[in-house]
Amino acid sequence: MAKGKNCIGLDVGSSAVKLCVLKEAKKGLQLQAFDYVALPPETIVDGALMNASVVTDGIIELLGRNKIKPREAAMSVSGNTVIIKKITLPLMTQEELEESIQWEAEQYIPFDIKDVYIGFEVLAPRTDQGQMDVVLVAAKREMINDYTSVAEDAGLLPIVVDVDAFCIQNMYEANYGFHHGETVVLLDIGNSVVTMNVVTDGITMFTRDLSMGGSDLTEEIQKQLNITYQEAELYKMGGSPGATSDEVLPHEVEKIIGEKAEDMAAEIQRSIDFYAATAADSKIDKIIVSGGTAAIPSLVRTIARTSGVPAELANPFRNITYDERDFPPEKIQKWAPIASVSVGLALRRTNER
Repeated sequence: MAKGKNCIGLDVGSSAVKLCVLKEAKKGLQLQAFDYVALPPETIVDGALMNASVVTDGIIELLGRNKIKPREAAMSVSGNTVIIKKITLPLMTQEELEESIQWEAEQYIPFDIKDVYIGFEVLAPRTDQGQMDVVLVAAKREMINDYTSVAEDAGLLPIVVDVDAFCIQNMYEANYGFHHGETVVLLDIGNSVVTMNVVTDGITMFTRDLSMGGSDLTEEIQKQLNITYQEAELYKMGGSPGATSDEVLPHEVEKIIGEKAEDMAAEIQRSIDFYAATAADSKIDKIIVSGGTAAIPSLVRTIARTSGVPAELANPFRNITYDERDFPPEKIQKWAPIASVSVGLALRRTNER
């Protein structure tokens, strides 16, 4: 089978649409394009597209701005309409599994099986025990169709729909690699969802999506300082609207961010504790944090302090070459927090199922 080219990675998030294009070169992966457009608040609510035409226009703008010819794209979904379950089945062939997966899935999925798309991946066959571990993914058809439609309306051909948790895992593997015996917690802290993926020896052990994110911070700043959402967003990311250097507000903003960061870190820790209580070996070696909200410096520090585990900001371009004339290092550094999912998607190839 032909090797296939890399797909266009298209990450439709609740606050922005991110696009990434990678190319396999002799020296490894090369960055061809990365760009994003911000979406107005309420364009996407709880994963549901409230204003599809705005998203389509954003995709068209990104393609035009970067002179990208429409072709195959990879997209992803997350949130409470996506179910990820690790199940144990009797050892069987790929063909047998494809035939029986619908029936197996019905036992684990709280939705009508006719309303969902099913995906699966065999993790670890245990031939001596006659069993195998399988990751089962189910997502509401309606949501998947809404997301693929905005890409199709922009002229793209979406051939892969992934899950955010696995996109971050692919990004991490390509840039850092997984080491034997090491357990890594991968966090993607977006505007409205925190995606968690606990990976040991390169295999997913536990995933969870938490309904919280950067918009909670923005709303808290907005409420406490009685300012507009846009002004609060600026303060959150360290800027300030028309500010003088001696203003007092940033101190208040720091306090609000600090309190919210504590809340988020505590919520994340509860999920880590839940995983640890069910895992045979619950030692965690490091936490890697990505997502637009991860750009707030105090957040990564707070997560590290709360968990007692070293935490660092992900660099999804760490192992990817790029022309510094097209991509100045300071831009790459600025993009790094928001690029993880789209980089993970851009690793997917056109000949994958």
